[in-house]
Amino acid sequence: MPVLAIIGAQWGDEGKGKIVDLLAENAHVVARYQGGANAGHEVVVGGESFILHLVPSGILHPGKINIIGNGVVLDPESFEAEVNGLRKRGVKVDGCLFVSDRAHLTLALHKQLDAAREGASEGKKIGSTKRGISPTYMDKAGRVGLRPADLNDADYCKSIIAANLYEKNILFKELYGVKPLSAASVFAEVKRHFAAVKPFLADTTGMIHKFLAQGKNILLEGAQGTLLDIDHGSYPYVTASNATAGGAASGTGLGPTQIGRVIGVCKAYTTRVGEGPFPTEFDAKKSHIVRELGGEYGRTTGRARRCGWLDMVALKHAVMVNGLTELAITKLDVLDTMAEIEICVAYKIGNKTMTRFPASVSELDRAKPVTKKFKGWLSSTKKARSLKQLPTNARTYLKAIEALAGVPVGIVSVGADRTETIFVNKKARDYSF
Repeated sequence: MPVLAIIGAQWGDEGKGKIVDLLAENAHVVARYQGGANAGHEVVVGGESFILHLVPSGILHPGKINIIGNGVVLDPESFEAEVNGLRKRGVKVDGCLFVSDRAHLTLALHKQLDAAREGASEGKKIGSTKRGISPTYMDKAGRVGLRPADLNDADYCKSIIAANLYEKNILFKELYGVKPLSAASVFAEVKRHFAAVKPFLADTTGMIHKFLAQGKNILLEGAQGTLLDIDHGSYPYVTASNATAGGAASGTGLGPTQIGRVIGVCKAYTTRVGEGPFPTEFDAKKSHIVRELGGEYGRTTGRARRCGWLDMVALKHAVMVNGLTELAITKLDVLDTMAEIEICVAYKIGNKTMTRFPASVSELDRAKPVTKKFKGWLSSTKKARSLKQLPTNARTYLKAIEALAGVPVGIVSVGADRTETIFVNKKARDYSF
């Protein structure tokens, strides 16, 4: 099947935008399948940076079909701003971008609830971006959400919003001490911004299956990462959706057997944003060094990312739950100046040594990394365009990752630009399996 899924194999921010952009060259369709405007996928073309929150990363390739799938939660206000921003920069969106009429809508009430809950957490913050993502998914699961298809019936929309606010306004006033919202104002806002969404609406599931029947190459783009997956991540410090390969199927309307290849994107080290356990985290000094070398600041929130060594316990967990067929290693160049590099191969938790990723957040919080050390290469990798052009110690490091993960490395990124990439073999770009 000519369907390829791109999955984040860590705590997000792995560089999925660049990898999707690269592989979009040979794709006909690029479909985003989960998450919302909390994503921040950066694509650098000719030194020019584009930050994409909802629009798929294939939009910068003319002639590609870009789809926002049913598994995405769509903020109409953010979508309108992003589309207008792309138009102003000369990027074509009309006729090549489509939004599922089954996606769920993020409303003002969701954003206000998200901010109120995170602000009242008192030391128990999850690390939300406050974009209303979790409350939108909560309403989706609670069967009180709104979808684009519903907006054709104004009376139905108003009744759903009013019923939704009956409960949330009590929380706003009595628990969080914020101003209640009126159903009329929420409806007016979504209607105003929805005018910019409506021209892009389509039965995207039907579209994808039509393209599949025609033998077109389809690229599925995930947001966040495996360790933020609602089921398989470091719960409760996770996102509200399935960022793993299972979400790629449900979030587009494809069957699992129709996905032929799953690439896990992974930094040559590890980062995470916000709260939660992080066993391989550096001390403050080394974190600062790597953060500045790698530009490790959130593309959506601007928050500084926490940095640490590559965590193979977590990566092997990602290989397992996603059924990864290969890895794309990004930001290898950030390690160019390090004399010694470590990989975490196990956790020490009390008297136990563990090589599986624990379900218990308290266990993960107590985990101490057991590491294997490697010599650094102390030379620039940014001009390498083949494995042979990499320093010997860099190749040794990549081979170790392959051996420990149990899957091959197909792509290596040595810089932010499209051109700063190594394709290990010709199959790395291929959609035939």
